[in-house]
Parts: sequence; structure tokens; C-alpha cells
Amino acid sequence: MNDKTILIIEDDKSIHNFLKLALKANNYNTVESFTGLSGISLFMSHNPDLILLDLGLPDIGGMDVLLQIRQTSAVPVVIVSARGQEQEKVAALDAGADDYVTKPFGLNELLARIRAALRKQKPNVVTHEFVLDTMRIDFDKRKVYIKEKELHLTPIEYKILLLLTENAGKVLTHKFIQEKIWGYESNDDYQSLRVYMATIRKKIESDTACPRFIMTEIGVGYRFADE
Repeated sequence: MNDKTILIIEDDKSIHNFLKLALKANNYNTVESFTGLSGISLFMSHNPDLILLDLGLPDIGGMDVLLQIRQTSAVPVVIVSARGQEQEKVAALDAGADDYVTKPFGLNELLARIRAALRKQKPNVVTHEFVLDTMRIDFDKRKVYIKEKELHLTPIEYKILLLLTENAGKVLTHKFIQEKIWGYESNDDYQSLRVYMATIRKKIESDTACPRFIMTEIGVGYRFADE
């Protein structure tokens, strides 16, 4: 049996049962709750490795659950959201959620998001390089290579790329990136950020129409590949 325990906080019985059976079939231990308050209680008593959290709960909202959890823990939280909840989804990511899946979702996508979130849970190890596929970043020299050919990035482009790779596998919202890079929220609907992302992609991607490294989460932000 997998030693990872996942807390499911979901009030839809059919989705709840699907999640429980799918996770157990993939060797995860599960703890289940149908309400936000009992979910918080189970989080405190079972110390799960990851939480699957629905935003629409019958007693308190998923955002309230997330905010309470984030007061004491950095446990990975993957939001399970319905279509049409884009602003709630963005707000949850900005409040500290690690990722989200949109209902209806496929099992393979869900499991991949769980694996990515669990990898981010590992203790930070001091490293001098980031390597993925054809990309290599030398943090000491502040240089980026594709197929061992050095790329020429502006300071802002490098800073954005560094932020993305430090959070590889995690969805970063437009607001989060804007505030981390420039220190303030955009007043141009993040158009400047989109221009920078397009430029970075042209430099690092062999096919910008089918990116290998930087994925767009439409209406939300960006995710850097982690495998």
C-alpha cells in the first residue's frame, strides 16, 4: 500500500465515490469528508499528504477551508472545481492552492496533478542547476541553455523563467507572477506579462503552438512542465 494519505473533501456523492475508488485502486490511502468543517477536523487529526478540495461545500466554502488550512500547514491542496468557477479557482490559487482539476475530469489527468503536487512537497534541496529535457539552467552563472546552446534572456525574462521553474508543476496565476516579478498587480489585464511569456516561449520552445515547457492555463495563468 502507498504510504501517502489523501484527504477528500467533496460533497457530491458520485464524484466522492469515484475519487475514493480511483485513489485506492492506485494505492493511495484515503480519508473522506462531505463537509468543510469535518474536512478541517480530519485534516488536523490525520495529517494527510495531500488534500482534494471542492470549492462548493454545503456548510462552509472551500475557500474558507483552504484559508484555515494555510494558517498552519503547507500541505499540497488540489482544488476540484466546476466549470464556470474561474474566478473562484484563481482566488484559491492565489490563496495558496497548488493546483486544480475542472469537473468533469479524467482519471489520468487527476493522478498526474496529484503526483506533481506531491513532488512539490519534498524538502527543498540546494541545487545549482535545473535540467528538463533539452533545457538547462545554471543558477550560479545565471545562464540558460537549450540543447547546450546558450540563450540570451533579458533580466526580466530570466526572472520570470526562474520563478516558473522554481514552481515547476504548479499553476501560477497572472496576479502571482505579476506581483513576484514587478511587485505590484497589473492594471493592463496582464498584457505586459503575456508579451514577456510569448517572447520567452519563442526563445525556449521548438514549437510555440505545442509548447514543451510553458503551458497556458486559460484565464488563470501558467504552469511549467516538471516531467
